[in-house]
Amino acid sequence: MADINLEDYSVYDHLTDEELLQIAVERSLCDMHPLPASGPRSASLSTSADPPPEPRPRNLDPPQLPPSQPPQPVHVHNYEHPPQFLYKVLKRDFSPLQTIIMDGDTEALTALVQNRSSSLTEPSNEGWIALHEAAYYGQLQCVRILLRADPSSVNRCTLKNETALLLAASQGNASCVDFLLRHGANVNTANKAQETPLFTACEHPNEEVVELLLRYGAQVNLACSQGESPLHEACRHGCLRLCRMLLDAGASMKAKNIYHIQPLFRAAQNGHGESLQLLIERGADVNGQAGDGASPLYEACKNGHVSAVQALLALKADVNRATNAGLLPLHVAVKNNHKRIVSLLIPLTSRVRIQNCGISPLHIAAETNRGQILELLIESGFNVNAELSDERAKMYEDRRSTALYFCVSNGNLQAAEMLLEAGANPNLDVFNPLLIAVRLGWMDMAELLVRYGADVNARMFTQPSAFPSTILLGMESPPILKLLLDNGCDPSLCFQCSYGLKPHPAVTPTRRPTEELQVNRIPQPRCIQYCEVISSSHLCQISGPIISMLLDYVGHVSLCSRLLEILDSRSDWASIKLKAVPPHPLMQLCRLKIRCLLGVQRLKLIHTLPLPVRLIRFLCYDLKCPLT
Repeated sequence: MADINLEDYSVYDHLTDEELLQIAVERSLCDMHPLPASGPRSASLSTSADPPPEPRPRNLDPPQLPPSQPPQPVHVHNYEHPPQFLYKVLKRDFSPLQTIIMDGDTEALTALVQNRSSSLTEPSNEGWIALHEAAYYGQLQCVRILLRADPSSVNRCTLKNETALLLAASQGNASCVDFLLRHGANVNTANKAQETPLFTACEHPNEEVVELLLRYGAQVNLACSQGESPLHEACRHGCLRLCRMLLDAGASMKAKNIYHIQPLFRAAQNGHGESLQLLIERGADVNGQAGDGASPLYEACKNGHVSAVQALLALKADVNRATNAGLLPLHVAVKNNHKRIVSLLIPLTSRVRIQNCGISPLHIAAETNRGQILELLIESGFNVNAELSDERAKMYEDRRSTALYFCVSNGNLQAAEMLLEAGANPNLDVFNPLLIAVRLGWMDMAELLVRYGADVNARMFTQPSAFPSTILLGMESPPILKLLLDNGCDPSLCFQCSYGLKPHPAVTPTRRPTEELQVNRIPQPRCIQYCEVISSSHLCQISGPIISMLLDYVGHVSLCSRLLEILDSRSDWASIKLKAVPPHPLMQLCRLKIRCLLGVQRLKLIHTLPLPVRLIRFLCYDLKCPLT
């Protein structure tokens, strides 16, 4: 296309910059909204096939009126009744000059050039001049006009050190990039973030722009301030052709960013299998690790990219390479619930390496409630009784160590049952999982654990007591307390008091039992007695019925002075004292003897004894069964 003859616009010589801008805006706006009386609009001279980018808010607006004066309408020449939209010009988010450039109005721009308008070279608050705007919006003819008027501006930079070439490359404006390069634009000038035109062309992938920049000598391994190279960006987007172009131009596959991440890692991170294969074929290290020890396979597993994982496995990626935190790809796939990837990794992952990691995938599946994956791991033969290493257990205040503990702590009944059915031992942790269920009043969970052999007489070393800690935690939930007693919890120790019928010292306030399941708690200096706990203020309303329930499961015991004081505090509790007064009913003593002979572990087998149903129910403390 022939260049515009600037001499044709001498008619505008006598106008000021402000008048020229006003005319230019009017023409541009009227071209956008033609009226019947207006003449035909001049054809746009822009050769860009794509629509221009969204307008950028700029600081090129005309001076605003003082707040005390109402906005004045723009005076429009040559129109008897100007369109209403012209009254809003002063409120546009972009400047008049920007409007001209966005519309590709070469006539108006040429008029400004002819009259040497200062607005063309005056930088905005961001340091942008007209050439930057034209390059950014891809208006090739505007770029032509501005560069012909001032060739020296081709490498002028914004406050962020952005050249017109970099802005055009960032927007994929290939025709502008080509023109700027042919007219002296520096192909390697980087902005303040050390991003070159080539980097931005890869960051916003455009093959044509990248090809132009490489043809004009762009340095392919210049990295930005974060250490990312153009190849990093091409791999991030999975642009196979861009990757080939950069590699053919000498791009380094060993380039690392500030996190020691190589381009291959970026391709794996974003799931681009073809890019992975290309880089590895060109010699990239399939097991190269980032600063935190993560491998490309680890990242692909973390983000759930099945195809990338399959590609890496086919390319012999090491499934047993751990991160600095000691986690394998299998661990992170379980954590992020990528079941398909877990199934791919299970047969390839070394059980010995898992053991050396100090944490089993079962722990992670249980902690994150990954039920389906937990089932898959159990079916694949993972040890349901694997314990956390001491170092990992110390990360938790309660020093938990088993997958079962995680399930119980999460209240995940289905997962807990799955582990117990597979042979999980409910008595391996520092704090018995049953204590968690009892403390929180989870009846279903407590029943499940007891059914599979949880220790109903479990204790907490952080709060030593002369009686089972299960009773200590279960007193606020009578149904759970009865469950424990029915299954062999020994309440006889609750009635052993060192003071007997003598006066007791004042009760020292203690922490509630719910605060005690933390290893770092300072243990009590002495064992607390049952009478001290039951007399606390938060149990005073239910202490009588609790004592009554405990007496049903013991033989000859004596009530200490404090327990007697509790029962004497209410008249309706007077009958409870009689339970402790001998002689005890023979049936009661026989029931206790039979249960004692069976032992705690066999109490659940009472139903198998060759005894009448009525007697079985009596032995099981079915209180609806008459005792006579």
